[in-house]
Amino acid sequence: MSSETNTTFAQLGLSAPVLKSVEEIGYETPSPIQMQSIPPLLEGRDLLGQAQTGTGKTAAFALPLLSRLDISVQHPQILVLTPTRELAIQVAEAMQTYSRHIRGFHILPVYGGQPMGIQLRQLRRGAHVVVGTPGRVMDHIRRKTLVLDNLSGVVLDEADEMLNMGFIEDIEWILEHTPKQKQVALFSATMPNQIKRVAKRYLNNPAEIQIESKTSTVDTITQRYWQVTGLHKLDALTRMLEVEEFNAMLVFVRTKTATAELSEKLQARGYSSAALNGDMNQAARENTVARLKSGRLDIIVATDVAARGLDVERISHVINYDIPNDTEAYVHRIGRTGRAGRKGDAILFVSPREKRMLYAIERATKQKITQMQLPSHKEVTGRRVERFQQTITDAISSQELNFFEELIADYQEKHNIEAHQIAAALAYLNQQDRPLQVQENKKPAKETSNRPSSRDKPRQERSHQERPRKERQQHNKPHGEEPPRRDMRPRAESIPDDGMIRYRIEVGKTHEVEPKNIVGAIANEAGLDSQYIGRINCFDNHSTVDLPDGMPKDVFKHLKRVWVCGRQLNITVDGAVADTGKSDNKKPRHKGTIKTKDKKKAGKRKPKGKKKQHPADS
Repeated sequence: MSSETNTTFAQLGLSAPVLKSVEEIGYETPSPIQMQSIPPLLEGRDLLGQAQTGTGKTAAFALPLLSRLDISVQHPQILVLTPTRELAIQVAEAMQTYSRHIRGFHILPVYGGQPMGIQLRQLRRGAHVVVGTPGRVMDHIRRKTLVLDNLSGVVLDEADEMLNMGFIEDIEWILEHTPKQKQVALFSATMPNQIKRVAKRYLNNPAEIQIESKTSTVDTITQRYWQVTGLHKLDALTRMLEVEEFNAMLVFVRTKTATAELSEKLQARGYSSAALNGDMNQAARENTVARLKSGRLDIIVATDVAARGLDVERISHVINYDIPNDTEAYVHRIGRTGRAGRKGDAILFVSPREKRMLYAIERATKQKITQMQLPSHKEVTGRRVERFQQTITDAISSQELNFFEELIADYQEKHNIEAHQIAAALAYLNQQDRPLQVQENKKPAKETSNRPSSRDKPRQERSHQERPRKERQQHNKPHGEEPPRRDMRPRAESIPDDGMIRYRIEVGKTHEVEPKNIVGAIANEAGLDSQYIGRINCFDNHSTVDLPDGMPKDVFKHLKRVWVCGRQLNITVDGAVADTGKSDNKKPRHKGTIKTKDKKKAGKRKPKGKKKQHPADS
C-alpha cells in the first residue's frame, strides 16, 4: 500500500494486537481511504465513503472496528453485509488476518451455498463478527439463530452493487432488526438516490469521504488471457510452463490453502516451486523471497496479501491462476513484473462465468487483453525436443566424454548395433520418466467454444428479455386482436438457449417481484455470475428463469428454500418447455416436479434417443 502522506498506521491509534498484525502483513503507510476512514471510525462516528473496489476499503473499516471490539462479549458485535458470497469470504479472510493477535476472536461468514448446519454450530459457539450476504443473514434472523442485541457496528460494503442486485429492501429490513444505537459505515462506488436515501435514514451525522480510483497498467507488460475449458487448469498451466520462456514466475491464487496445494503439485511435476501466504512468519517469507532472487527457486504461488510489496527483478511472468475479485487487485498483481522499464508477461485464467470481470478489467485499465491459445501437443513436444537437444550440445561442448565414447564403441563392436540405435536407446532411458513426445488423448476433454453466445453479452444488453413474454405480445399485437390468455406460454422462439434449462419459481408480479430481485437471489445463493442467468419472465403468480444446465443437486435443493419478496422460490424445472416444439434439444425435467396436467402432455411425446438425466435428479 502506498500513500502520499508520511503518516503510519502506528500514528492512527489502532489497538496493539491489530497494529501488530498490520506490521507483520507488511503494510507500511495507509492508503488514502484508510487514512481518512480509520480516525472517525475509531472515534465511533458513522461514515459514508465513496470509493471503488480495490482501494483498500476492507482494511479501512476492519482495522478500526476490530480495535474497538470487546472480546469478552461472546455475541455478534459487528455485522458486515456484502452483495456476493465471494466478497463475504474475502472480507472474512482479511478480518481474520487482521485479528490474528486478538486472543479468543471468532469470525463467521454466512452465505448461501454453504450447509446451514455448519453456520448454526458456529453461531452457537459464538462469533464476534458476522460477514454475510443479505439473504442468508435474513434467514438466520428469522430463525432467531442470529441475535443482534449486542451489535455495535454495521458495515454496508459495495452498497450500489447490492442495489443493482435488488437487495436494498433486504438491507433496510436487516437494519430495522438491529439496535438503534450503533455505528454504521456505508461504502459505495457510486451514490444513486436510493443509496443516499438509505444513508440519510440510517446514518447519524456521518463523516463523508470520497476517493478517486487510479487504475492503470504499464505498457511494458504483455497481457493475455486463456479461457478455461474442459482441460484442468493445472494441466493448462503445466503446458504453458513447457512452452513459455520465463526467468521466474509468480502464480496468484485466492486462498492460503491453494498456495500450498498448487505448489506441491508443481513440485511433483518437476518444477522448483514454493508457497507464499499470510500464515508464514517473516523469517520464512524472507527466505522464500531470497531463494527466488538468487535463482534457487523459479515459481512462487502466492495470495494477494502475501505478495504485496514483492519486488524481484527475475519475475518475468505473472499468472492469475484464480481471477482476482476486483480490478485494483489485478493491477497490483501484474505490477510484480514489468518493473523499472523491464518487459513482463501477464496471463489470466478466465472461466465463462468470469468473463464479466475480464471486461471490467479491460475497462478499468483501458487496455485490451488478448486471448491466447493453449500450446498444442505438437508445440509442447517440439519444445521438449529443443531442450533435450540443447542438453546434448552442452554436454558435448563442456564435458570430457572419452570414457563414454570407448564404452559405446565397445558395445557397438560386441553387439553389432548401429550407433544411432544405441543413441536412441540412451535417449529413451534418459527421458523415460518424462517422455519427449506428448501423447494426445483419444477422447479429449470437451472444451467450451470461444464463439460468443447470447449469454456472453452483458446483462444490460439483454434487458429486453426480462420483460414478461405476455407484455411483449400485447405490445406487438395488431389492434383488435384478442389478448392472450394469462397462462399462455411463449412459443418456440422463447425456448431456452443451448446449455440452458428453464425453471419455474413461485413468486410473481402479484408479489411485486422484479427481475433484479430474482437475479440477486440466484446469483448470490447459487454462486452464479448474474451474466449467466438467462431470460426471466414474470407472470402473475409465478416466474420462469433460464439457468445453465448441470445445476448440482445440493444447489437446486437450497434454492427451493431461498426467499424473494417474502416468498420462498420453491424452484422446479418448468414442465411446459418440452411442449414448445424444439425436437433436438429437449430439456430434462426433475422427477416429482411436474404437475399432473403436465405429465399427461409429456406422455404423448416420446423423446428421440436416450433421455438425459439432470444432475438434480441423481
